[in-house]
Amino acid sequence: MADYFVGSKEYFPGIGKIGYEGPKSDNPLAFKYYDAEKTVGGKKMKDHLRFAVAYWHSFCADGADPFGAATHPHPWISDAKCPMEAAEHKMDAAFEFITKLGAEFYAFHDRDMAPEGATPGESEKNLQALTAKAKERQKATGVKLLWGTANLFTHPRFMNGAATNPEFAVLALVANQVKAAIDATIELDGQGYTFWGGREGYMSLLNTDLKREKDHLAKFLIAARDYARAQGFKGAFYIEPKPMEPTKHQYDYDTETVIGFLRYYGLDKDFRLNIEANHAELAGHDFFHELETAAAAGLFGSVDANRGEPRNGWDTDQFPNSYYETALAMYAILRAGGFTTGGLNFDAKIRRNSVDPADLFEAHIGGMDAFAVGLEAASRIITSGKIPDFVKDRYASFDTGDGAKFEKGDLTLEDLAKLGGDYGAFGVTSGKQERLENILNQYLLGL
Repeated sequence: MADYFVGSKEYFPGIGKIGYEGPKSDNPLAFKYYDAEKTVGGKKMKDHLRFAVAYWHSFCADGADPFGAATHPHPWISDAKCPMEAAEHKMDAAFEFITKLGAEFYAFHDRDMAPEGATPGESEKNLQALTAKAKERQKATGVKLLWGTANLFTHPRFMNGAATNPEFAVLALVANQVKAAIDATIELDGQGYTFWGGREGYMSLLNTDLKREKDHLAKFLIAARDYARAQGFKGAFYIEPKPMEPTKHQYDYDTETVIGFLRYYGLDKDFRLNIEANHAELAGHDFFHELETAAAAGLFGSVDANRGEPRNGWDTDQFPNSYYETALAMYAILRAGGFTTGGLNFDAKIRRNSVDPADLFEAHIGGMDAFAVGLEAASRIITSGKIPDFVKDRYASFDTGDGAKFEKGDLTLEDLAKLGGDYGAFGVTSGKQERLENILNQYLLGL
């Protein structure tokens, strides 16, 4: 990777390459815990964590909210003469930021990278032109595409859904857009392709044929998979769960729901889960729970790294800063075998009143440091064996004898009933939850 990239104009002047200075540093533009080359468990931090910058929040979001106008005027837009020129300037700003930060990946929606045209054909040409420019910048910097996706939720045509829209003409337009986004992802050697069903759900069941919509969604995903594979795409397909907002109910409600959907429609061989921390919270789950659920099904894939505000009932997309949460997340990820095609994509945005150019760097630095701390704590948990061994011992009665026969399916209900003929002194062994939580806190402190 080049030291850092600057196009025709430097959009973050005065900020150089972000380096590691250690936990005693007072420099807000330096890593305190993330040391990219440091080895943890036989693997470099950067290879464990595979950080990606989200194109949409970092370079498209302008700070506007339902109650106020934009607070982040982007110079890469204001100094451009037309939308295509603005898109190229935005790309320059993105690659400058990513390389100065030292991240190795990025992720994008098609409409983040290229403006929509007057016709589907013009939109595709815009995307192809910007894809060619992104390919040049990737080659110059060594930055790679973690995954691509299509924005199927912003335009009014998607207000009733995309692949689940009751009008076939909309579904055909969706296919046109997704095909172009898949082509761009392949051209940029993307390691995955993500589907987030932002409008794939319903606002009211009174006007919804739920079964038909889910069948249509599955058929569309099958068609998209088959097209991508026919074009030589060997990466992973991801489904990103979210329970609601913007819809009342989305068909990808949570990890367990998506697993059931994929298995029901025979899609579980190609699709994995892209799990977002804030979405887990909106579904009433812990981030750790969603990761463990995906891993247990063999469908863990990638992560959108952020956090929510527990007192708010919407998707705030804040940068992650809880070491406790990142430790549990990395514990689940490491035990699932770590990332292959996926990574930690910062689907997070700076706050509306964070208006200095340095704020975007400081937000990412804090998130990367938080996951570095979590990685080291998770590695200590695994290396020491105290928590894994406790869990293993807790289920030891299923490792031998009749317990092992049960797990193999060799005992009938009658067999089990005979073995359970005496109440005995069973069922009152301590789960030692408090002890295990104390051990986790020790590892978080580096002990």
